[in-house]
Amino acid sequence: MVSAAVALLLVGLLALVLGLRHNPLPFAIDTEWMEEIVEHRSPVWDVPSLVMNSLGGGVIATFVVPLGVIAALLVFRRPWAALYFVLAVALSAGVVQVLKTLVGRARPEDMLVVSDFGSFPSGHSANAATLAVALGIVFARAWVWVAGAAYTVLMMLSRTYLGAHWLSDTVGGMLLGAGVAVLLWAPFALKLYTERSALHRPIWIRTAS
Repeated sequence: MVSAAVALLLVGLLALVLGLRHNPLPFAIDTEWMEEIVEHRSPVWDVPSLVMNSLGGGVIATFVVPLGVIAALLVFRRPWAALYFVLAVALSAGVVQVLKTLVGRARPEDMLVVSDFGSFPSGHSANAATLAVALGIVFARAWVWVAGAAYTVLMMLSRTYLGAHWLSDTVGGMLLGAGVAVLLWAPFALKLYTERSALHRPIWIRTAS
């Protein structure tokens, strides 16, 4: 909980610093990272980056993945996990849009994809981190945490590779998504633990009363 609060505080402070600047320009590390990325662009990396772009945004990220996870959780009798998951994803997305509007940071000029206005924080990175942490909490398996962490890092890399975000945008998005998922977990902790300890037979299989 403390780590989540600190993560969200850092995102808030970074948003405040950017918002108070006359022109929320990138930091030195942002420009250095982007120069390295542009210099090493290759068709070999274009395809996986574009795949990550599709997975982390649009219809897939907004509807397909969340609805698929929610449906699976409900089928296997985990309504509290489904409720926690949908609230975490929705709250994370909502906070991202609020900060994008408040900060109004311009995206990098050398973009390979079309994106809406507002570079900070990265919505793709926030969504990836929310998914990773929420599913890690729900299933409590080491491989889920490892897969989630790898997915989040790859998403962050793809966003900067495509020129859709500055490096600090992706870090801010990652911290925001993870922080929201952990803070929201607190009121659900007992329910999720109890639910996780029960049998998870599909709803079409009758359980003993």
